Amino acid sequence: MAADTRRLSTGPAVRVQDLHRSFHQNGGVLNGLDLDIADGEFVALIGRSGTGKSTLLRALAGLDRDVDGYGRITVPGSVSVVFQDSRLLPWKRILDNVTFGLRGAGAAQRGRQALAEVGLAGRERAWPYQLSGGEQQRASLARSLVREPRLLLADEPFGALDALTRLRMHALLRKLCERHRPAVLLVTHDVDEAIVLADRVIVLDAGVVRSDVRVDLPDRSRSAPAFAELRAFLLDELGVDEENLR
Repeated sequence: MAADTRRLSTGPAVRVQDLHRSFHQNGGVLNGLDLDIADGEFVALIGRSGTGKSTLLRALAGLDRDVDGYGRITVPGSVSVVFQDSRLLPWKRILDNVTFGLRGAGAAQRGRQALAEVGLAGRERAWPYQLSGGEQQRASLARSLVREPRLLLADEPFGALDALTRLRMHALLRKLCERHRPAVLLVTHDVDEAIVLADRVIVLDAGVVRSDVRVDLPDRSRSAPAFAELRAFLLDELGVDEENLR
């Protein structure tokens, strides 16, 4: 059982101090991790498999009470999570999925507005199976943002999408985050995705922060020299030889 000191944030949106997590036979996954995320800041978390990326996200979401560990976690009172699969309820229509759990007379209208923001106006009565994979992830984003979270946690939300749909979702997510201004922690294996979207990119290694890099690029197109330089640095931090990717 994780023994955390959890508090609601009154300063940075997220503050993690000396966070440890272990899974019995696998030993330590997070090993004294420290991390701050400011209000409205978009942070991408990258690292090789098994370095603790999803474990950290689940700890921030309060979804890992079945593991061993300790540390101090400070998070906002309003947190939303977007997973790799949309996790829409197949027996509910799209609007009902987006507003599920919302209270108040204005919930349906807020849901319609959220769907319009993600380009799904007019699909309120559709069933999840009637939507493409990209549309389902749009609905999932609407469901998260309709709650106006102070912290949005995203665990590889575009990993199952084709390349063109991923690019469209990148633009949509960036636009929505600029409008709603939540703090964001995005877990991804895609270095390019991290650079395109994030204000900071954090490389996790052996359960601690290996690198914390601010993305201050005037041009985020993949052909820009500064983009290529940052990409090469991050790949090197991950232990990846860029030549082998060509």
